[in-house]
Amino acid sequence: MIYTCNIDTPLALITASAENNKLTGLWFMGQKYYPSKTDAWITKPDYPLFKELKLWIKNYFEGKNPSLKNIKLEPHGTFFQKDVWNILINIPYGKTITYGEIAKQLAHKKGLCSMSAQAVGGAVGHNPISILIPCHRVIGATGTLTGYAGGIDKKEALLRLEKIILS
Repeated sequence: MIYTCNIDTPLALITASAENNKLTGLWFMGQKYYPSKTDAWITKPDYPLFKELKLWIKNYFEGKNPSLKNIKLEPHGTFFQKDVWNILINIPYGKTITYGEIAKQLAHKKGLCSMSAQAVGGAVGHNPISILIPCHRVIGATGTLTGYAGGIDKKEALLRLEKIILS
């Protein structure tokens, strides 16, 4: 069963989904790639994981760097997407990385000479657990803000919250 709840944030309402006490999704309401098949989801704001998630989100928006130790993540995606998302999870709070740097890390891990930064961008864009898997910390090669499924305005706000200054 997939449980869900909506959570207010200073940026927008977000929707969370969970299965087996693991977070499977966190989307800004109406964002790009918002799930289309939600009819069978069960609204359960008191689901145990959501209590921890709400605390994490509260702390995050207060400018703190909360730990994920009490929230298990289980995003659904391809092996490639999961490889990219595992790199995203390790981007430190207050830091950024480029799509190209992620592509280099993946190429090295797989023993390849290179990998497509555009393919990485596609996987980053389909990240189903916004904020906790910090895809907002991925920027263009020149330091520019590029696509964000939740909207560039939200990406910019999240980076400002983390005191990341972009040129």
